[in-house]
Amino acid sequence: MITALAGGVGAARFLQGLVNVVPEKDITVIVNTGDDIELYGLHISPDLDIIMYTLADIVDEEKGWGIRGDTFRCLDMLKRYGHETWFNLGDKDFATHIYRTHLLKKGLHLSEVTKRLCQKLGLELNILPMTDDRFETKVVTVAGTMHFQEYLVKRRAQDEVIDVTFEGVEKARPAPGVVDSILSSDAIIICPSNPIVSIGTILSVKDIKSALEEAEAKVAGISPIVGGSPIKGPADKLMRGLGLEVSAYAVADLYRTFLDTFVIDQVDRAEKERIEGLGLNVVTTNTIMRDLKDKVHLARVTLRSVGVR
Repeated sequence: MITALAGGVGAARFLQGLVNVVPEKDITVIVNTGDDIELYGLHISPDLDIIMYTLADIVDEEKGWGIRGDTFRCLDMLKRYGHETWFNLGDKDFATHIYRTHLLKKGLHLSEVTKRLCQKLGLELNILPMTDDRFETKVVTVAGTMHFQEYLVKRRAQDEVIDVTFEGVEKARPAPGVVDSILSSDAIIICPSNPIVSIGTILSVKDIKSALEEAEAKVAGISPIVGGSPIKGPADKLMRGLGLEVSAYAVADLYRTFLDTFVIDQVDRAEKERIEGLGLNVVTTNTIMRDLKDKVHLARVTLRSVGVR
């Protein structure tokens, strides 16, 4: 079994390659829920959704979010009623959040709801939220403290970052199956996701990081930083705000207590020796996923780096 830690578009693209190499039923994906937010009276799980939509082959790849060919008539009507509509949701996308919220209000946990959604979308892999508990990533900026989605979407990541905090982290516990999947895996992969607000949130949940450190399986991570910049998203702004160098090395250093191998892009080959100084095996390859061939290649290289062929 392969367990992956994931959040966002980069992870979704990598997983597209992974499911072409490993049978879906042999994959568990632990997904960040720090981005979850309640808007329009609905529980929205952006990272869970982008991964489900991508693997179900219904994602709008041009936008990088939402469902391909979706319309926005519901949002248009909400705007007419005077509702703030800075968080774009298509009509089909709304259906996902309506169904999720309905089941949550009936008393189901987020992990149970996610399982049902995956079944309805025809997915065989096991997608788990990192926690069933309330958990919100907040970004502290010069303009004030705000939910990560407000910082990213509403304010377009324009505010200078001072800190990142996790509201609810003290009480949050791993969702059922999260720790077990880590401890029973044949290999573990840290997807190319934001190290602060995607992977960092998962690691902050009690017992998850220690499970990674205790796991017998080899752990491989893929750098989301290429040539000193993130491929997508505000990882650079968040890292600088926390006083971190924006580099593949800095990401490897964040993961070094549980990582065995770090996969970096060819343009960062000069970082190889410095990262090896952390006690890690380093693999250089093309990590830019322009098409399915690139995604499959990266999945194969990553699996080989931890002894899976």
